[in-house]
Amino acid sequence: MAALFVLARSTEHLHPLIGFVRAFAEAAMVGGLADWFAVTALFRHPLGLSIPHTAIIPRNKDRIGDTLALFLRDNFLTPAVVARRMHKLDVASAAGRFLASPAIGDGRLRQGASRLVADILEALDQERLGGMVKAGLRQRIRALNIAPLLGQALEAAMKDGRHRPLIDGVVKWAAKTLDANEHLIRDMVHQRAGRIMRWTGLDENLANAIISGLDKLIGEMASDPAHPLRATAEEGLAKLAADLQSSRRMQDRVARVRDELLDNPAMQRWIDGLWEQARAGLLRAARDPDAAMAGRFGEALRQLGATLQGDARLRVMINRFARRTAVGTAASYGDGIVRLVSETVRGWDADTVTGRLENAVGRDLQYIRINGTLVGGLVGVILHAAAMFL
Repeated sequence: MAALFVLARSTEHLHPLIGFVRAFAEAAMVGGLADWFAVTALFRHPLGLSIPHTAIIPRNKDRIGDTLALFLRDNFLTPAVVARRMHKLDVASAAGRFLASPAIGDGRLRQGASRLVADILEALDQERLGGMVKAGLRQRIRALNIAPLLGQALEAAMKDGRHRPLIDGVVKWAAKTLDANEHLIRDMVHQRAGRIMRWTGLDENLANAIISGLDKLIGEMASDPAHPLRATAEEGLAKLAADLQSSRRMQDRVARVRDELLDNPAMQRWIDGLWEQARAGLLRAARDPDAAMAGRFGEALRQLGATLQGDARLRVMINRFARRTAVGTAASYGDGIVRLVSETVRGWDADTVTGRLENAVGRDLQYIRINGTLVGGLVGVILHAAAMFL
């Protein structure tokens, strides 16, 4: 515009219309310089001169950060706003569609999520993570009162008659044990018999009678489901089920057995192996999601997705849970997020803030300068025309 102004000013005498070009160039220079000054004053001192009300962003960096943080809190992180926005989202249906058809979008979402999960699992401190998982598992088991659960399971099994195979197994085990240990019974009777019984051979007869009687008793129990000893065993099981559910003393005994099992080194090794298997399985599934989705796990996920899409009550429940979780997160951590934004901006130096904002809107700033130049030139043409005709 300056070159055009010089050219038009030097040739203005050749034709009256060149006066309009001169007026356009003159006003365009003023408009361009004014917009250059205004835009530059946002980010720094024009020409390095400390003119009042320039370098606005560097001087007000902290206030901008606080204002941005308050804007986030008032418009995004209040429980009411989060609840209103979450009310419009159908999280359950979206999850159901993804699980039912995980290959949507060429599988890129699934692949990206899988890589992220695998990277997180491998990056975490496995000793610490494994210790936390195993400690949490043991803590949950210790806090579980398993005696009533065992009692309820035993009671339900007896109602359905599922305890009878157990008694049959005990009877068969007793028969095999008796056959394998006849010599022990004979030795016991022989050692405890008197000299007279040994001399007369009555100890052998007594041992045979004992073995025969036990064998007959076991055989009768095996063939007669209504045998009195079976009924006694069932009564004992029923009492055990009741005690497990109602007897504090029995529950304490079961708890002590539970704690002893958890403290046993063999149980510790089993829990360690369980964690390693679970971690290895997660890593395999994360590294190869297609293989994981092709197995039973994938079929279970697809069934879950179909259920989420077809069960309206389940969708309502899951969406309500997601909404409450988001609202609770906003209520609990909204102020913390606001402080994080404000403190982060305060921690930036002025040059960092200026550079980031200027890079973000740099192209629009150029158009502002160009538009100011053109608008100024048009105003100059109008003013020149008005001066000629007035």
